Amino acid sequence: MSTENIYKWEFSARFRKGCFGWRSDPAISRIKEAVAEIGKVAHKDQILGAAGAVLFLEKLSPALERVDSSSGAIGTAVNNAIEKLTPTIAKAPADEKLRHRWLERLWEAVQEDNIPYIEQLAEQWGDLCCTSRTASMWADELIGTTRLAWSGGPGVFGHFKGTSACLSALLKAGRNEEIQELLALMPYKSWHYRKWGVKALSAMGKNDEALQYAEDSLGKNESSFGIARACEKILLSDGSVEEAYKRYAIEANRKTTHLATFRAIAQKYPNKNPREILNDLAAHSPGEEGKWFAAAKSAGFYPEALELANRSPCDPKTLTRAARDMAETEPLFAIEAGMTALKWLVAGYGYEVTGDDVRSAYSNTMKAAETARRVPETFERICTMVAGEVYGERFVSKILGLTLGLNQRA
Repeated sequence: MSTENIYKWEFSARFRKGCFGWRSDPAISRIKEAVAEIGKVAHKDQILGAAGAVLFLEKLSPALERVDSSSGAIGTAVNNAIEKLTPTIAKAPADEKLRHRWLERLWEAVQEDNIPYIEQLAEQWGDLCCTSRTASMWADELIGTTRLAWSGGPGVFGHFKGTSACLSALLKAGRNEEIQELLALMPYKSWHYRKWGVKALSAMGKNDEALQYAEDSLGKNESSFGIARACEKILLSDGSVEEAYKRYAIEANRKTTHLATFRAIAQKYPNKNPREILNDLAAHSPGEEGKWFAAAKSAGFYPEALELANRSPCDPKTLTRAARDMAETEPLFAIEAGMTALKWLVAGYGYEVTGDDVRSAYSNTMKAAETARRVPETFERICTMVAGEVYGERFVSKILGLTLGLNQRA
């Protein structure tokens, strides 16, 4: 009996059908534990580690069938697990018979994945096949049904779970012309499938055609993010760095925060002046220049950061944190950051602003003023600014009026 059949995995008993109930946190923790366990074993025994990964992926979807997936957290955890485990399976030195057995088990799991959770496995099918020979065998098995699903004509089509797996296998097998022929049957435009056409054209050295095909994939219901990333990758691989930057860098590297976006582009284009990147990002989002304040500050571009923060509304809390953090090391910058925070508070900007937010902006500005020995003039600037408040119920004046002595001045 082989080691993979007798090894006792700790995660196995924890992934029973429907075992997690509706809460996602326990399931996410168990997924991370399982991936860590498999990784630890694979480090010592690649075959055994791959066998564990196959077992885990078989058990995953049934175990999660009752979990609340509305937040997207559990889906992200599953996708991360698949991303880590796919190379474990693909790189294992398994013979053809064993790999075929693994693929058959995974394919059955994909077929029974009704939520779905592990559909991303189909996207990785070519890599899971490992060799072009195995990939070609799977492509032969799947291409007929894929072709049938797309043969109904405009507006009439069926859904086949193996479509992505078929396209992935064809690419691994080097059957790039067949990918183009197959996609020509598709009765609707979908980047989810057309991206394989881009990869096939690029693999054939037809980069210009690949770029055009990708850009032609943009429809009213398609996100430009994936298309931009694919096009950027083609140009970068071709050495066309400047063109990649000008045409696709901003859209292809969008992250959840403006700071993360700036860092991603700066890291990918190290020969590009960070100031130029920052200017391009600000120019690309007119009316939202203030949102790039944190990016400019993190890069040490203090004058630029303040200019951006004053050009359009910037989160007062972000500015206040900057005043607090830089009060000792860059007090003049901290003063201006705090003043800008108060400026936008007086103008009525800020999300769920409280009295503590106003007091914090004032106190951190004055602390920076003490370090810079600019207390009197800073205090006067704040008084003048707050006294001129006209927005709404003059919230800032109510909070700081007594501290600033505005009543006495009046």
